[in-house]
Amino acid sequence: MLKRIIKGLDVIILLLLFILMIISIFCIYSATQTQPDYSQSYIKMMYYYGFGFIVLFIMLFFNYKLLLRFSPMYYFIGVGLLVLLFFKGDTINNAQGWFILPGGIGFQPAEFCKLILILFLSYFLSKRKVETLSVFKEILPMGIITLVPFLLVLMQPDLGNSIAYLVIFIVVCWFGHMNYKHAWIGLVIMIIVSGSSIWSYIQYHAEIKEFMASKHKEYWLDRIDAVLLPELASEKATYHMKKSVTAIGSGSLEGDGYLHGTSVQSGQVPYTYADSIFVVIGEEFGFIGASVLLFLYFVLIYRMITIALSIRSQTGIYIIGGISAMFLFQVFENIGMLIGIMPITGITLPFISYGGTSLLINMVSIGFVLSIKIYDDIDIDDIDVSYDRKPYSMVQTGI
Repeated sequence: MLKRIIKGLDVIILLLLFILMIISIFCIYSATQTQPDYSQSYIKMMYYYGFGFIVLFIMLFFNYKLLLRFSPMYYFIGVGLLVLLFFKGDTINNAQGWFILPGGIGFQPAEFCKLILILFLSYFLSKRKVETLSVFKEILPMGIITLVPFLLVLMQPDLGNSIAYLVIFIVVCWFGHMNYKHAWIGLVIMIIVSGSSIWSYIQYHAEIKEFMASKHKEYWLDRIDAVLLPELASEKATYHMKKSVTAIGSGSLEGDGYLHGTSVQSGQVPYTYADSIFVVIGEEFGFIGASVLLFLYFVLIYRMITIALSIRSQTGIYIIGGISAMFLFQVFENIGMLIGIMPITGITLPFISYGGTSLLINMVSIGFVLSIKIYDDIDIDDIDVSYDRKPYSMVQTGI
């Protein structure tokens, strides 16, 4: 067992996690050294990382196929937690999406449910009997499975994580051999619906704002206005984005130097230790530092896709595809919102932002990827997992 684990470990992925840990701790320290209330956050992050690595290595002793067969139970537990939030949840930044556990530790079920959704959709696909996805037998049921947590999280409101569920659904369907005709039809529908929604929002903005104000939910629109209608958005709505763009831009090529970022050290940008931590990198390490971080993410995703292309288990490919999509979307959304091309949301920067729940889910996700690599050639009769005789090819995925 131990020999199999050592042989199957991906040293590059583990090295990348270690480098990302160092970057995270140093950036959190820089972001909080002038804030007494958060000055110990970097130490807490060390503990979170320590616990995360322990969980990751424990997962290496479990065949992911054994863990996967309980995914329906995980799903119902996750949905149950999302429902419970409306009755017992705590509100942070206008979103009722947290449970505050003993010791002041925050637990965010929406993060937990992203991995659960990946596992359940992959489990669902592993039971199919045909090569190409059927609209009514596979795509529609998977859409309903995704829609439930999507709506529950959107109502918190948490726009970032709810969109992440849709991205996961689309990518898992793609890796599950969605018919090209269905994919094109879906893409056209998405473009039409998105375009119509944006047009309607801009055209009837006053009426929508009046309606939301009557429900005391006008703050839902602030982050959207900051991107679509900045000239009509309030100063409060655009403050975060404007300050972030200014700070990142001031970093120029090489940055202002570690612990010398003017906007970061003066506290002008909110949440630089958490959701806005990319501002620390952009301002203090400049374009070069930001590029290095993006390169590390690229290598991480590349290694994961390489594993997916080398294994025989279709189910393992679905899981890795979903996890890769989750990471890619989080990176795009987090950085995009700080440079003004996406709405401000509560999405964290994977492995960098302060946060125990987010980091733990990310480490567990990597644990699944490594477990897939280690146990790919071991079957479990209790799980219906389809196999190819040849490694999964780029032709099969449509890439």
